[in-house]
Amino acid sequence: MGHATIQAWPTRRGVAERRHMATTPESGQRTDATFRTHRILPYQPEAVYQAFARAELLSRWWGPAGFTNTFELFEFAPGGRWRFVMHGPNGSHHPNESVFIELRAPDRLVIEHVSPPRYTLAVTLAAHEGGTVISWAQRFENAVVAARLKHIVEPANEQNLDRLLAVLAGGRP
Repeated sequence: MGHATIQAWPTRRGVAERRHMATTPESGQRTDATFRTHRILPYQPEAVYQAFARAELLSRWWGPAGFTNTFELFEFAPGGRWRFVMHGPNGSHHPNESVFIELRAPDRLVIEHVSPPRYTLAVTLAAHEGGTVISWAQRFENAVVAARLKHIVEPANEQNLDRLLAVLAGGRP
């Protein structure tokens, strides 16, 4: 039977990040296609939720460092569509389409990425002394694709949260 390992690293801001991965005791290999990260943000859950709900904020922080976004459609409601293009720092363009599956202010969002690679992102926001614990679980539809993208997804998710923190602080990521 598998178990979960928890690893924590200090960040530049002194807040511990935690990544959880399911592993098998025999091999130590990932047994699922889910990437998880957790972080404590010094902002209340409603402010963090609004950084997802307001297109003008989300477009500033969504994606890895150096990326920008052009939102073509943003229907922030259950069943609503979100179509956008991520522009890479090298001039590349990455069309994306997602559907908002669950929106429960101010503590939970579930977004299904319906363009390849397909995944579901569940974000939980929990009040914590002095702020919010954000828990991010990105479950890929295909474990082979997840394994192939791991070297991109894990650092990109951390960069996403770095950029979210910068926007919440009133700056530009």
